[in-house]
Amino acid sequence: MNERVVLGIDTSNYTTSVAILTLDGRLIANLKRPLPVKPGERGLRQSDAVFAHTVNIPQLMTEARELLNNKEIVAVGVSATPRNQEGSYMPCFLTGVACAESIAASLGVPLYRFSHQCGHIMAAVYSSGNFDLLQDDFGAFHISGGTTELVRVSPTENGFNTELIGGTADLNAGQVIDRIGVYLGMSFPAGAALEKEALKNTSKIPRKKISSNGMTVNLSGLENMAIKLYQDTNDIPMTAAFVFDYIGRAVSVMLENYILQYGNSKVVCAGGVMCNSIIKKMLSAKYDVCFAEPAMSADNAVGVAVLTQRAYKSENNSD
Repeated sequence: MNERVVLGIDTSNYTTSVAILTLDGRLIANLKRPLPVKPGERGLRQSDAVFAHTVNIPQLMTEARELLNNKEIVAVGVSATPRNQEGSYMPCFLTGVACAESIAASLGVPLYRFSHQCGHIMAAVYSSGNFDLLQDDFGAFHISGGTTELVRVSPTENGFNTELIGGTADLNAGQVIDRIGVYLGMSFPAGAALEKEALKNTSKIPRKKISSNGMTVNLSGLENMAIKLYQDTNDIPMTAAFVFDYIGRAVSVMLENYILQYGNSKVVCAGGVMCNSIIKKMLSAKYDVCFAEPAMSADNAVGVAVLTQRAYKSENNSD
């Protein structure tokens, strides 16, 4: 008998992702292809992202086909929207939906739709092994190039309900990181390269006050402060370290206010920015937080696959 698996698909504005998961939760594949960005640019237009996904998906599915020998796909899941909010929409996700609908229809299996954000949250829960969180409401940061949000998560049989309770009032953390990195001559996305420089720093990092209001912070000023710091010092490592220190302290401000309102419960940290070792070390030293492993912190389809597995098993009363 063929082993039964679920297929997860995610088409964000940065990465095309496909994941294969067995019904007992064993990860078979976490396949990804980044979307190409021209040198010097700081992101992609949606039309370019959609085109890139149409190129990437067939290539990833060819890779996946070799891993699906002696496997039976019983359900397909896809990230259909950015967030669990009415009106949440980005064209890039339509590419994944079209692919997922076609596969599910051709196989005659159910299709489950989730948000990209919920996929990130579940990937963090899955890779950190903190499934006990799914017994009650919990907090989650989703911090990446396109999002800087703090949400209150309510687990359901088929996924999550989320309530936006905090985040940034202007620029996203990942936007600032990429803008500063590109300004300093790094390629987009610049997070890994900027972190590498920050880890070289031996100078004292200037401390600037975080602009905040409860669980909401302002990050637009960080870009100007970092550029001025580099212009004054010509010190790339210190400038990079300053950026991550500021973002880490901004997240800490949101977390402190979250704890005041909801109590000292564990908080999930998801999204590409939250795999940064500097920010992770800052938060782990003070708070009860859990992180996805790096491969499941950046954009991926693993969380969507796990949500699909849980939804399928719930509907089919499967152990």
